Amino acid sequence: MASPNPGSSGDQIQSESKIAFSEPLKLTRTRTTNIPTASEMTNEKISEKAGSKTDAPASKDKALDITEHLFPIEDIAARYGVSIDTARASNSHGLDSAVAAQRLIENGPNVLAPPKEISAFMKFFHCLTSLFNLLLMFAGILNYILLAIDPEGNKMSTYLGAILIIVAFLNAAIEFYQAQKTAQVLQSFLNLMPQKCYVVRDSKSVQISAAELVLGDVVFARMGDKIPADILLFACTEMKVDNSSLTGETDPQTRSITNNMKSPLEAHNICFNGSLVVNGEGYGIVIRTGDNTVLGQIAGLTAAEDSGKSPLSREIDDFVKVIAAIAITTAIIFFLIGYFAVYQYQGSSGIANTLNFAIGVFVAFVPEGLPATVTMLLTIAAKRMAAQNVLVKDLTGVETLGAITLLATDKTGTLTRNQMTVTNIWSSLNMYSAFRSAANAGAPFDANSPGIPEVLAISALCSRAKFDRTDVPISERQVLGDATESGLTRFAAANIGNFDSLNDVYPKVFEVPFNSDNKWAMTIHKKEHAAGSFTLLIKGAPERILRLCSSILVNGEVVPLTEEHSKSYDEMYALMASKGHRVLAFAQLLLPRSQYPDDYVFETEKKNYPTTDLCFVGLVSLEDPPKHGVREAIGRCRSAGIRVMMVTGDHPLTAEAIGRKINLMISDTKEMVAKHRGCSIDKVADHEYNAIVIHGEQIDSLTDHDWDTIFSKNEIIFARTSPKHKLQIVKRAQALGHIVGVTGDGVNDSPALKKADLGIAMNLSGSDVSKDAAAMILLDDNFASTVRGIEEGRLIFTNLKKSIQYTITHSMPEVIPNLLYVIASVPLPISAMLILVIDLGFELIISLTFAWDKPETSTGLMRLPPRKPVTSASIDRRRRLASRALPPVFDTESGEEIKPTFLARFQHDFKALFTSVYWRERFEATEEEVLVDAGLLSWAYLEVGVIETIGALVTFFVVFYKEGGYTPAQAVALQKQNAFSSKGNPFDLEVLAKAQSSFYLSIMIMQLFNLFACKARLRLPFGTYMFSNVRTFVGIVFGCALGFLIVYCPGLPVVFGTSNDTPFIYLLIPIAFGVFIIFYATIRQLVLRRLRPTAFNDDILGLNMVPTIKTIFSRTRSLQRTNSNVAPIKN
Repeated sequence: MASPNPGSSGDQIQSESKIAFSEPLKLTRTRTTNIPTASEMTNEKISEKAGSKTDAPASKDKALDITEHLFPIEDIAARYGVSIDTARASNSHGLDSAVAAQRLIENGPNVLAPPKEISAFMKFFHCLTSLFNLLLMFAGILNYILLAIDPEGNKMSTYLGAILIIVAFLNAAIEFYQAQKTAQVLQSFLNLMPQKCYVVRDSKSVQISAAELVLGDVVFARMGDKIPADILLFACTEMKVDNSSLTGETDPQTRSITNNMKSPLEAHNICFNGSLVVNGEGYGIVIRTGDNTVLGQIAGLTAAEDSGKSPLSREIDDFVKVIAAIAITTAIIFFLIGYFAVYQYQGSSGIANTLNFAIGVFVAFVPEGLPATVTMLLTIAAKRMAAQNVLVKDLTGVETLGAITLLATDKTGTLTRNQMTVTNIWSSLNMYSAFRSAANAGAPFDANSPGIPEVLAISALCSRAKFDRTDVPISERQVLGDATESGLTRFAAANIGNFDSLNDVYPKVFEVPFNSDNKWAMTIHKKEHAAGSFTLLIKGAPERILRLCSSILVNGEVVPLTEEHSKSYDEMYALMASKGHRVLAFAQLLLPRSQYPDDYVFETEKKNYPTTDLCFVGLVSLEDPPKHGVREAIGRCRSAGIRVMMVTGDHPLTAEAIGRKINLMISDTKEMVAKHRGCSIDKVADHEYNAIVIHGEQIDSLTDHDWDTIFSKNEIIFARTSPKHKLQIVKRAQALGHIVGVTGDGVNDSPALKKADLGIAMNLSGSDVSKDAAAMILLDDNFASTVRGIEEGRLIFTNLKKSIQYTITHSMPEVIPNLLYVIASVPLPISAMLILVIDLGFELIISLTFAWDKPETSTGLMRLPPRKPVTSASIDRRRRLASRALPPVFDTESGEEIKPTFLARFQHDFKALFTSVYWRERFEATEEEVLVDAGLLSWAYLEVGVIETIGALVTFFVVFYKEGGYTPAQAVALQKQNAFSSKGNPFDLEVLAKAQSSFYLSIMIMQLFNLFACKARLRLPFGTYMFSNVRTFVGIVFGCALGFLIVYCPGLPVVFGTSNDTPFIYLLIPIAFGVFIIFYATIRQLVLRRLRPTAFNDDILGLNMVPTIKTIFSRTRSLQRTNSNVAPIKN
């Protein structure tokens, strides 16, 4: 036991830690009581109220405060006021029930505090106050102001204002509903604490809810149990725990009552909340509960992080700001022009008319249906992903996945199965592969091959692992035990017909468990053979087992072990180990009846069992294999220009070995280049290698130049990382401009999941904390679903861009007529009400059909580079911008960064507008593709938008001439005479209604041709692809039906100012212009192909796209069904 005074035993306590947080954790939830000295322990009140709401908030930077593992257990028991019996733990008194009840009242239940919830009202309010919705509501309010100025002349404003405000609320309601629905699905997956646990209270062992645990409780945990709180062990038997969800370490950690480690995360006598007991059992004192556990503190680190807005949200905001600025500026300018040039002398009616015009310009510029279009398109895409077992918590995350440039993924449980699996067997001097592929070393596995039955028997019998139940197929059972023994047990069960009865047929009579001194485990069974009734089975470290053997099993015969055999053993051992596998050796001994009669009693103390002259049976290698489909998924990601990086808590060699199997690392590291060249590592230049493996111990000492060097490589692995390191890696990547996706399943992944642009958690194997932190959840834990999500994200971005290009094209034929109305006194071709009908009528219906558009080519999307690639030029540009940003301000006392106020940011940004540097960088050419770029705006406002405006105006004036006999000049003269006011000649008003109806229908018809022109990004706007989306034509039918209904349905012209008598013949004009739009789009596409050909990613040499192979035991169902390779073990 460690000394009570840590300073006096400093030589015994190791200061270095392999998995510890190398920097203090950021805690944001609660803080725990400072640990007193040994002399202060006895009389101190047990409480965690030091971190209560009444105290000052905890510092953001705080070290992990567990130190109980450094003191004698008697002092800890005294501190927590609990009676324990270290000699016979089951006889411990534990806490009195009354004391436990009082502590539960004082400190609260043992649960993790859920993340701070935002009320439903505030969520809806946040959706409602988006810039687009604010613009719509502002326009609605202006209409009611207009109504107040001239109630008689502006009755229509009553409907117009209401519609604009209702649309804003509908947009918010759609977004809010989708968010709430996703939140409900997620909540069904979360269960933050284990349900039940065993405690000793009042000298009795009772089962209670884990939430009722208090400080000082004595907890009993055995194999298969999840640790319900942080506990300090005072008694245990061969106990091992799985800390992979906390640290990423796949190997089970041995627990004992002694400790020589300083770091609590490395202490041997502490078990942490959320860890799984995989072997043995133990008793411990609860020293931390709820948020004060290590699990809770990592959750606190997660709560402190924020990923910010998604790339799509930022781009939509930028687009809205541009449109809003143009709309407001144009409305104000032309309000002033109209008033002073035309309506100045008309009094209040002049103001009303000019305001009416300004509102018309404003409404025409703002695509009112665009927010609903974007939300619905993302919702439809999210539903498609949900059908593929991908749950999206945030709608914009659908597109973010398609935009990522760097995918940082955990290894254990994400890329691999977190389940040790038998890969190769060497027995009877033959190598067998447990995989169904000739690419793997060794002959195909056969359960009846020489030596294999003995290997299977040792795997099944010389083991402490067992299934949780036997009434279901083996593939559906859980294994309770050490990860290595669990892998052997599954393998044996899949290949032994009578596995479930094996221990009854061959009962165990003696056992020597695995320990760090022997490095082997031995069992002796009542298993008859020709020479006797006992059989000794042993497995362990190969070099240790080989020393105990004097013979070897070859083709069923026991032959002396020779140098030739040893040489073969060395070759096979080196081959298995070089793949990063865990290798075990198996041996046995048929005990003769002359020395070991049937009534012989084996005893540990007397060591009356043989440990020499054993018979070597073979070698077995195991690994935590990649999940099915992972290799192809990573290969497709890399082909799509996405850099895939592994960030794990596991050993560097293990991480690299897995990385080279799954296409994550295929080129040489610096060390490999040096080895090939026969030189020292220092002589290898940075440009000579493209793969790098970084140990977590190096991360804290890395310079900015080191980080730049690391991220310049295409193949990166970070190993032995802590949660803080993972978070730091994500921040460094984001600082370079990467859009970072992070996948993970453990608690240790959750801070990085929260900070990333898109966090992706696993549902089945993932911890509750990680699922809460992530923005996307893979419901079936299939990493390959990420690739489908990336493709879906890229497709929805492309379709969104096409939809927006289509939608805003009609803005010009809405805006220009309003400008001509004031400047040239042209009769108003389209009213504000008809503009709303366009945006929220047929345009909305048709634009939604883009959600179902398929990719233009089968592989094109995944061969294009990310839309925001990170290059040396983009990094330099980003750093220039950062150098001119507001410098950070830090609090002098706490050292925390203080965010600049809105006024300070506005002042800084306003000053930047008057610098040449700002405008030069604003229009600097980049490789980025944004949602609304210059090409899209040019198409909508300068090219097709102008064509549609001309077509609609031609139709408008043709109707005026044919129906009323007015030339354009005469129509202008009548407008100047105010002939088209509500008091004008009914004949003139009817002509205007027919002309406005034709103008409205002309926009609709030309937009139908524009619909197909916008679909072509990589191809020409005709061919079979144009007919691939059946919903396009369904949308056209319903959209046109609505459009014609507005004009020709009796009664509606009164509301919309249209005419039922509008002749169809005039619609031939917009049809002709529509054909011209298709012709223009074709010529434009051909020219752009010559000037700016589409750049696809180069092929990556060395990618292995052969499907990931399943191990033979994964075929358990088929094996049991056919029983072709399964045979019972016989004597």
